[in-house]
Amino acid sequence: MSRIAIFSAGVLFLGLAAGFRTGYARAKSDRNQDPQAAEAPPPIPAEDAAKKNPVKRTPEGMAGAKKLYGYDCAMCHGKNGDGKGDLAADMKLELKDWRDPNSLAKMTDGELFYIITNGRGKMTGGEGDRTKEEVRWNLVNVVRGFAKKDAAAKP
Repeated sequence: MSRIAIFSAGVLFLGLAAGFRTGYARAKSDRNQDPQAAEAPPPIPAEDAAKKNPVKRTPEGMAGAKKLYGYDCAMCHGKNGDGKGDLAADMKLELKDWRDPNSLAKMTDGELFYIITNGRGKMTGGEGDRTKEEVRWNLVNVVRGFAKKDAAAKP
């Protein structure tokens, strides 16, 4: 009986050692990879990128979207869209400064809507099933508005 116990303990030990070695090798190889390549999100589907914003800017729509932005987005993207929210700083994220018109110049409204809806990279979740589609389109208008507001203030 004791031989069986010793044999079982030996098999268990070898199994644990092999698992540890495999995990160690995987962790070591993960450190050697380019961190940007490992975090590259999949491309936005073309049909989503091609969507046009059907929502016109209204004071009511913008007010509601700005309120939601303040609750859900500003912690990372900054109160004024500068990409310097408290959580972004804590996570050491480098986010775009949306006040710069060039930061979103190459992005379509459909791409912004897709990101707001589904999240992107470390932005988990998104607003998808939490908010109405109209509100998410208004968030696109809010994001676009950061650059317009800042551009109007520049001499």
